[in-house]
Amino acid sequence: MASINRVTLVGNLTRDPELRHTPSGTPVCKLRIAVNTRQKDGSTGEWGEKPNYFDVTVWGGQGESCAQYLSRGRQVGVDGRLDWREWEAQDGTKRQAVEIIADAVQFLGSRQEGEGEGGGGAQTSQGSQYVPAGAVAADTSDFSPASGSDDDIPF
Repeated sequence: MASINRVTLVGNLTRDPELRHTPSGTPVCKLRIAVNTRQKDGSTGEWGEKPNYFDVTVWGGQGESCAQYLSRGRQVGVDGRLDWREWEAQDGTKRQAVEIIADAVQFLGSRQEGEGEGGGGAQTSQGSQYVPAGAVAADTSDFSPASGSDDDIPF
């Protein structure tokens, strides 16, 4: 039987994307997204939101597009796979991390939603989002926040 390693998440960027290049010149972009999970508080019985944070790596031209068009607070959809890494730190301790290697990143919402009031997000005159070449356009009507304020973002 074949193994399956697939991850699909929708969340908000907790910081601006970080674009770097490998020694051979391949672009690699690092994202960190927060995805809320509803859970019940054992002591009060009340339902609440618990954020989960995930590191995402996006390679190639798609990584360049992410670095150019995304910013902190922007909602994204990520489809990819889990990758487990282990290394030895400078102090000699062994370190481990699980990250998501993205196969596809969807830019959700508008650029202005992720950039706050000081950002210069560009939208078309019809109010639709700009989607760079290689990115997948999505109907975001169900994903738009109730208010247009970034003050509601919990990070």
